[in-house]
Amino acid sequence: MSENGFKLQIISPDRVFYEGEVSKLELNTSEGEVGIYKRHMPMTMIIVPGVMIITQDDGEIKEAALHGGFLEVLPDKVTIMAEVVEWPDEIDVQRAEEAKKRAERRLAEHPEGLDILRAETALHRAIARIVVVK
Repeated sequence: MSENGFKLQIISPDRVFYEGEVSKLELNTSEGEVGIYKRHMPMTMIIVPGVMIITQDDGEIKEAALHGGFLEVLPDKVTIMAEVVEWPDEIDVQRAEEAKKRAERRLAEHPEGLDILRAETALHRAIARIVVVK
């Protein structure tokens, strides 16, 4: 492990999405946007949909759409238990654009019985997918 790096492990229900040494991790949580470096204060957080940015030890930056889950931060290790996480090449952009329009339409029309939180979450997931691909 490098002097400034820490171990990152991202696990989703169907696979180990990422495992390696990183120097920085950025993602969205219920508390807001978070940047994590080595020796970060230990904590757990709830992840909300958004773009996750991984800066590897070699300086390479990887982005992924992270749609929810939990984050555990320890001084030398971060673990993410993700509901859904996708690399850009795994995303169907046309489907994401359609989902975004559908969610925006539901929120604008506000039909009776609309689950606003669910519609907003669908919108955030679609936006994360679109942003990470572009």
